Amino acid sequence: MSAPPRVLTVAGSDSGGGAGIQADLKTMLALGVHGMSVITAVTAQNSLGVQGAWELPVEAVRAQYRSVVDDIGVQAVKTGMLASAELVEAVAELIAGTDAPAVVDPVGVSKHGDSLLADSALDSVRTKLLPLAVVATPNLDEVAQLTGVRVESEEQLRDAAAAVLAYGPKWVLIKGGHLTGDAVDLLTDGSEEHWLRAPRYDNRHTHGTGCTLASAIACGLAKGESVPEAVAAAKEYVTGAIAAGFALGGGIGPVDHGWRFRAGG
Repeated sequence: MSAPPRVLTVAGSDSGGGAGIQADLKTMLALGVHGMSVITAVTAQNSLGVQGAWELPVEAVRAQYRSVVDDIGVQAVKTGMLASAELVEAVAELIAGTDAPAVVDPVGVSKHGDSLLADSALDSVRTKLLPLAVVATPNLDEVAQLTGVRVESEEQLRDAAAAVLAYGPKWVLIKGGHLTGDAVDLLTDGSEEHWLRAPRYDNRHTHGTGCTLASAIACGLAKGESVPEAVAAAKEYVTGAIAAGFALGGGIGPVDHGWRFRAGG
């Protein structure tokens, strides 16, 4: 039997299983690709927040990446929590030498407001990592963190997109999930625009949404889909996962990565 498409996630571990590496691998399984991982940091994390985070040495991250890419190969790479400038720059260098599309989720803060990226790393994300992205997927807090642009209305999503595109990604998906009304995202390469709308579900259990969406996009790209096709399919998948999100522990529970299995589809 031939192997399915291969996708590599470079991100932090979430011990609670809702976000990070764990969410990425669950998404990849659900979408029919072979998921592989490079762990950049270990967090002590649950439904209430992040109790601790420890980044791995650059040489450990580089060794994991080379081990996978040099032997198994990849059809897409997705980045998540990179923690420090040193790790951002090392991962950017690795991606630059890999012939596969990269989806960059510029993770800055957790769902609970815990910082996951050192302030000193922001410039490295802007100048080293974003220029390598086929798609960058910032939420509105991350847009503000990276560009200073603050979005309070749907119309301002264009301003946010232009500010992020100025750093060099081919496409940017500005996630408007923090606005009111429908969940509206803007995908653009600066000339072509795609507005993606979905109902907003009254469900607080949304831990892992950003990781899941970026991983789903990477899965589509690995299958040979265009960026607009991959993003539209990823939006559909994550919308279903949000609708099916479930309570876990005493705080914010995760989206349901296996919602299609449970729904019989």
